Amino acid sequence: MSFAVTPYTPPDFDAAHLREAPDARLKPAPKDFVAPEGYHAMSIYPEYLKLNGQWVLARDSRMDCVAVVEDGEIFVREFRHIKKGDLIACGRTEHGEEGILVYTEGFRELDLPEPGAPHPGGHDNFAFRLGRSRETAFSRDYDELYALLEHEREHGYVVWVLGPAFSFNGYSRDAFAKIIDAGYVDAVFAGNALATHDLEGAYFHTALGQDIDTQENRPNGHYHHLDTINRVRYWGSIDKFIEEEHVHDGIMHALEKNHVPYVLAGSIRDDGPLPGVFGNAYAAQDVMRSHIRKATTVICLATMLHTIATGNMTPSYRVLEDGTVRPVYFYCVDIAEFTVNKLVDRGSLASRGIVTNVQDFIAHVGKGLGVLG
Repeated sequence: MSFAVTPYTPPDFDAAHLREAPDARLKPAPKDFVAPEGYHAMSIYPEYLKLNGQWVLARDSRMDCVAVVEDGEIFVREFRHIKKGDLIACGRTEHGEEGILVYTEGFRELDLPEPGAPHPGGHDNFAFRLGRSRETAFSRDYDELYALLEHEREHGYVVWVLGPAFSFNGYSRDAFAKIIDAGYVDAVFAGNALATHDLEGAYFHTALGQDIDTQENRPNGHYHHLDTINRVRYWGSIDKFIEEEHVHDGIMHALEKNHVPYVLAGSIRDDGPLPGVFGNAYAAQDVMRSHIRKATTVICLATMLHTIATGNMTPSYRVLEDGTVRPVYFYCVDIAEFTVNKLVDRGSLASRGIVTNVQDFIAHVGKGLGVLG
């Protein structure tokens, strides 16, 4: 199955209401970290400001940020990055009345049906199973995902957001490592737990004290993750631990071997944590955003908090170096329907939800991509 990126249809700037719209109002920030009254908050959609009579697209948009204009360019910044005197777009209307256009029609083919709308495969006003649940058949979603990942390996930037579930099973752990080796991963977001239990799997062949193949509890297994963290801290870094302890398998090994960047964002409940885990949530957010600015596909697996965080910072589009506007495809995979539907409801035009065990999911993806036998 071949994959074609959904085309973008720009606004009709010859329409009277856009042609006659005023320039956007720009007001200076009164203090560091403080936006002027009436600031415009950005969304996940393509947004245009009218500057000096021309409509200018914000090349990089993020929800709940502000638009700072410098030398005719739009820079989207979080409130904590505002500097006194920054010229910030102001206005609370979105259809051009104040020189601000929030454009929701660019990727019409990606629109999800509204409640009561005809089923995508027919013309009836009523149809079963329009939502995403454990009863949904996801075979088409898998086929589309395989084709998308093949395309993105050559043309995109794929960010994976991982909960620790992969590390609890040897086969799924190996499957994702091989997906990394095959070049389908450009960056990984996770927490302390994913890295800890993956390295525990390499060091003790357990995760939280259970054998990663048989799921049998090992004697004193409840010490294993702590002993792993302690040993990594002894060596000073994950890569040094991998080198000195002759680790040759697993997700973290594959990431280090292939020089794939990863962001480990800490939690209040973390043990240790491992060296390299961000204890400052805002520092972690900044590094995550640096990858999201490049992302063309985001795949979130069995981690509700990291998924919601990533979803809130991911726009629905990306402007490529040649000026092409394309969608950012967003997948949420979880065994809990609540998590999947919460992310589908976040507003992304290209979001897809798959309700399944993520260990099974990653094994299917590995087989579909031909990296597993």
